[in-house]
Amino acid sequence: MHRTEVPALSHRPPPASSAPPGSAVPSRDSPSRTPFLLTPAARKDLRNRMLLFRQTGLDRIAGLTGAGENELRRYRRELSDSDLSDRLLQRGASLAYTRELPQAALLYLLVRAARPQRVVETGVGPGYSSTWILAGLDANGSGELFSLGPGTPHGRSRGLGAIPVGSFVPLSLRSRWTLVLGNTEERLADIVRPEHGTDLFFSDNGPDPDRARFELHHAWDALAPTGILLAHHIDSNPAWGDFCRAQGLPPQVLDPGPPALGALSVRTAKRAPAR
Repeated sequence: MHRTEVPALSHRPPPASSAPPGSAVPSRDSPSRTPFLLTPAARKDLRNRMLLFRQTGLDRIAGLTGAGENELRRYRRELSDSDLSDRLLQRGASLAYTRELPQAALLYLLVRAARPQRVVETGVGPGYSSTWILAGLDANGSGELFSLGPGTPHGRSRGLGAIPVGSFVPLSLRSRWTLVLGNTEERLADIVRPEHGTDLFFSDNGPDPDRARFELHHAWDALAPTGILLAHHIDSNPAWGDFCRAQGLPPQVLDPGPPALGALSVRTAKRAPAR
């Protein structure tokens, strides 16, 4: 596994003399391993799974971001017309990944609608969710993603093999990406300082409740006034439910999954200490 680290807190593209963006991960824009063989029907099924979303999820995105129905419809159409899902299949994103993150299309739509400038995710692995987020940022024409990992395999879907960190992310999307290698307890506080104004935080670091509480606490306190907090696997431990109740709200669900995905906007909740 290639683990050379890139700068942890770079806010702007490196100068021309520096290492190119994405240099911490495999630099070739080709599949991370020999592509698995799929029949045309199986490929179509996987592509449809990647692009699947529920109307309740779209309604929730509208509530979180203020996006209108026509705007979301346009984003849905551009995603359906793109080749992103085919590129992920080519790079090795098999059925296990569509089961692990069935809300991939919702990630893209949320990024397009919210137009975040600074996005942070934890638990990065091959970069499946990272790719959908980066594609949304690329379509927006602005914004950066900071990914902290690698994530733990504990509690993950079966079939998620040992694939190099970041190998799913196409080279064309890496100019907006900073990969920070390390664990949450040691690195997260530096990445989500309040002065950074994080606009979107995606906690996806496995089912451990103590780690989830740690991430939610630091992220919530550092979110921008219009920031959005996402949490994956919220049905695997009580951390998300406890966090939402601390804000005076029932557990907020963006999509039931499985795995369930929670979302909460600073605008729709009175910010309170997340401890």
